[in-house]
Amino acid sequence: MLDKQKPVLVAVSGGADSIALLDVLLRAGYICVAAHCNFHLRGEESNRDEAFVRTFCEGRNVPLEVKEFDTLAYAQAHAISMEMAARELRYAWFEEIAQEKDCQAVAVAHHQNDQAETLLLNLRRGSGLRGLAGMRPKSMNPMAPDGLPIVRPLLCTTRDYIEHYLRDKRHLNWVTDSTNSDLSIIRNAIREQLTHYSKAEIEHIAQTAEFMQGYVDIIEGKNTREAGLARLYEELRSYNFAEIDKIYDALQRGEGGKIFTSKTHQATIKHGKLCVTSA
Repeated sequence: MLDKQKPVLVAVSGGADSIALLDVLLRAGYICVAAHCNFHLRGEESNRDEAFVRTFCEGRNVPLEVKEFDTLAYAQAHAISMEMAARELRYAWFEEIAQEKDCQAVAVAHHQNDQAETLLLNLRRGSGLRGLAGMRPKSMNPMAPDGLPIVRPLLCTTRDYIEHYLRDKRHLNWVTDSTNSDLSIIRNAIREQLTHYSKAEIEHIAQTAEFMQGYVDIIEGKNTREAGLARLYEELRSYNFAEIDKIYDALQRGEGGKIFTSKTHQATIKHGKLCVTSA
């Protein structure tokens, strides 16, 4: 949980996900400092995004920090891709500015679709358990492992719901990155593929990443929520329960008498334990 008495650095690109993240955190009562990266990779569109974010933050009295990068020069100097260069530059700067502003964490707007994309991308490239574990709700900064944590409050939310929230509930605008339509970029091609998946299918892919996180933690001897979910999943796998996370959380809260059902079985919490019977 984040402390509402200390600021959170929020990465705001101007896209729907980042606008929703900032709006949700502000409405929840968090102190926010916005951070916007201008990589100058899309010409005037990059400047449009910066101007949009400035206007959005000014209208809400949110302090905004902006950093311009020569991404091409950095990529060439380090012999890495533009995508990797932008990633390294932004995460290094996030740590720098978050420390300067005495923030408790850096909040980024990755959501459930991003999680599914990451798992499929890593699967395509070839990956071990860690690659298939995707992104965690809270993790280390890749450019500052001993620094402030990276948090992802929207990781359980789909892209469709984020846009519905902005458009229909909050009546807020956002900007769109035109390069998202370039299917020669592997992640964009996977994103396009996911548009043909149902909401449930995307949730299941993202849930697989969460279970994989648990298996990694079990191997490493960590007693985390993810490890507990993985253990419970293995225990209940043959009973066809769909909401392992809800069962786990109810067990942790000690909700005696709570009942969960599947097509074939019923699970009841009794005296802190789960009793499974045929339906």
